[in-house]
Amino acid sequence: MVFKKLLGSLGVGGPTVDTVLEGGPVQPGGTLHGQLHLVGGKADFDIEQITLELVARVEAEHEDGEAEGTVSFERFTVGGGFRLAEGERRTIPFAVTVPWETPVTELHGQPLGVVLGLRTELAVAGGKDKGDLDPLTVRPLPAQEAVLEAFGQLGFGFKSADLEYGHIGGTGQQLPFYQEVELTPAPQYAHAMREIEVTFLANPGGMEVVLEADKPGGHFSSGHDAVNRFTVSHQGVEQRDWNAEVDGWVRQLAAGHGGHGAHAPHDYGHGHGHGEHHHSDSHHRSGPGMGTVVAAGAAGLAVGVVGGMVAAEVVDEVGDFFEGDDEEGEEG
Repeated sequence: MVFKKLLGSLGVGGPTVDTVLEGGPVQPGGTLHGQLHLVGGKADFDIEQITLELVARVEAEHEDGEAEGTVSFERFTVGGGFRLAEGERRTIPFAVTVPWETPVTELHGQPLGVVLGLRTELAVAGGKDKGDLDPLTVRPLPAQEAVLEAFGQLGFGFKSADLEYGHIGGTGQQLPFYQEVELTPAPQYAHAMREIEVTFLANPGGMEVVLEADKPGGHFSSGHDAVNRFTVSHQGVEQRDWNAEVDGWVRQLAAGHGGHGAHAPHDYGHGHGHGEHHHSDSHHRSGPGMGTVVAAGAAGLAVGVVGGMVAAEVVDEVGDFFEGDDEEGEEG
């Protein structure tokens, strides 16, 4: 994958840099490998610093509703402190570790609708250019994939995924935003919830799984949210009965064994499950995994309530995000 960065703000004849990513999609907490290929301009330039920046399109709630913006969530200095002669070619390899809470953008190669970008910033004496934004693809950790697959096999459908600005109270969240994967309920839980939102907060030792169910109200009461969180280890993923475990989590929410309602900018202060095995008959079910559900939705097939335009919408959103950034960069 080669990304061309034309450093226009340094003027015509300025240096250029190609950012080449290697090894395919990265995982949360994984290492992003690549090379920077610099070509000198029509004069000598003192390269003070070369920085890689990870950015995300994030939604934030305001009094007037929701708004989207670009948030930088990690920066890496990967070079600098040298003179790039006129026309000189130089290659700089890099290996940087992305945050454990980096959002997941795809499942089994199918886009989820979350948009991340990588920007290469070149600082020279008397000037700085942020370059263009280019897409960054992140695949789930084994435990994240196992949980999502279990939801699919239990009959839940993929609805959407987005990034919300704010902090989930009572957790070890590090980034200024978190990812929500919204699912439609399985038939056996349709009476107890309108949808369920799944958030993963990974760390070196494992991850917290935060579940929020939008529960319907009765004749004389409005609906409310039930929230709970569970701790999962990165170890022994293949040995766990994820269908039974995830079904146990959902049963707790459906029965009301979670916190209710009060979470302003998602400041959760609710019950904490332990992620133990729960006995149920769910392991006898053999529905499609979430990857199959997402793929079917992206292909335009009618699987449950998954929208047939998922792929087209994601492509449009990605294009708008990066084109908008490019226009902003050109104006600057």
